[in-house]
Amino acid sequence: MTVARLLLALLAGGLVGLERTYHGRPAGFRTHSLVCVASALLMQFTLQQAALLPGIPVETIRIDPTRMAQGIMTGIGFLGAGVILKDGLTIRGLTTAASIWMTSSIGIVVGMGLYFAGIFTTALSIGVLSVFRWLEERTPTLHFASLTVCFKGPERMTRDELHEVVRRHRIEFTRPSYHLESEGRVYRYDMTVRTRDPDNFHALSETLDGMDRVLEFSLDPTGE
Repeated sequence: MTVARLLLALLAGGLVGLERTYHGRPAGFRTHSLVCVASALLMQFTLQQAALLPGIPVETIRIDPTRMAQGIMTGIGFLGAGVILKDGLTIRGLTTAASIWMTSSIGIVVGMGLYFAGIFTTALSIGVLSVFRWLEERTPTLHFASLTVCFKGPERMTRDELHEVVRRHRIEFTRPSYHLESEGRVYRYDMTVRTRDPDNFHALSETLDGMDRVLEFSLDPTGE
């Protein structure tokens, strides 16, 4: 029975991990498989305490699977945090961290012998990671980016002029900030911009690249 539960946990974790591997995530097939099997194994240890402690009266052994489950999920939290990366305003790895957490949960219920719950949750997880990705790609949404534009001090655009350039590309900007650098020789605008069509960011970058007044600029999209 123990071996069957571990093999089922291996299969469930592997199926979820295959989806992550297919999309090029660093925590993929092997990571999810090991997490699920480890969770199932630790739950087996909890359930079989009486067999592991021969000679001790059964009534003196307190079996509480929830305590082991809490410890497993705490440890998985550290593992999940390790796959979350922040690059500027972009945060990556949140979905992978959530899938690791879910895979550990599947291992716990499989280790407890709740086969239907484990199989059904595995199917749900794969559906969320694949079908919901398809829905996300087709759902209209706002795309955000961080825009920085630098001008030579005497030749800088006013905020309204820069806003007009951005607006012509069907892009809105919010929370602008202003910086005077290099002893007044460089004037820099920083702002968050948003649009419905991410191709508008490319068109804006082409326009800024062709403007002699622009000393330098950066346009960094944000997202997972």
